[in-house]
Amino acid sequence: MKLAGKVAIVTGTSPNIGAGIAQGLADEGATVVCVDLVPENAQECAAWIKSRGGEALGIACDVTDEAQVAAMVTRARETYRGVDILVNNAGILGGLSVLEMPLDRWTRQIAVNLTGAFLCTKHVGRLMVEQGRPGSIIVIVSTAGHQGQAGNIGYCTSKSGLLNFTRAAAMDLAKHRIRVNSLTPTATDSEEAAERAVAWGRQRPERRGGAMLDFRKMVPTGQLPSPRHYARAAVFLASDDAEMITGFDLRVDAGAIAKYWPWVPHAD
Repeated sequence: MKLAGKVAIVTGTSPNIGAGIAQGLADEGATVVCVDLVPENAQECAAWIKSRGGEALGIACDVTDEAQVAAMVTRARETYRGVDILVNNAGILGGLSVLEMPLDRWTRQIAVNLTGAFLCTKHVGRLMVEQGRPGSIIVIVSTAGHQGQAGNIGYCTSKSGLLNFTRAAAMDLAKHRIRVNSLTPTATDSEEAAERAVAWGRQRPERRGGAMLDFRKMVPTGQLPSPRHYARAAVFLASDDAEMITGFDLRVDAGAIAKYWPWVPHAD
């Protein structure tokens, strides 16, 4: 197992991307601290990992509240004697145009998506430095952080900010043998998350067949990634296989960003 003996914190552990990554890390031997603003998301993710033979702890935490973040990191340290991996995944989707976005909604989205990653990186980073051993921090971005999207000003701005936050944090922490990389998802196939929600005892979410079909037609591979694909990438970035990789963005986007969208010669 690539992550045996490692302790990972994953923020934003709803049944979709966050829980998929948490499960993937656990499957490779990591002990996982599942963190979410919604207590049920944290607790049910941890319980699911335990039911599969892993070790996990669920903690409710608002990543925009520095005192809560500090307490969460302290609890992880006291419970498991340290932290080796951080996955900054907590985020708020959706948004409005620059003309329509209320200041309070803008402020909250920036706080969760960008400031939350800063606070978690700050406090986990300090612990990693104190531990004196290598660490890995992974920041979940989005294709919306690479490209402008109408009607999504807060999300695009916050996710774009995370890209350079990752590079700057990587430079700050490199001398401490702590690597910082980002992972870019795209529109995600919803089936795996729906199955996980049911496994957690929840009602199956409504299918988004039409929207997902449209997205599948747009990406070069003709298929959308699932959370398990992001999990594999996160395992790689967290493992010794990536020991010489820092300040890098790994795109798991089915070719979405590479594609020139306006005109494709000889396309059907």
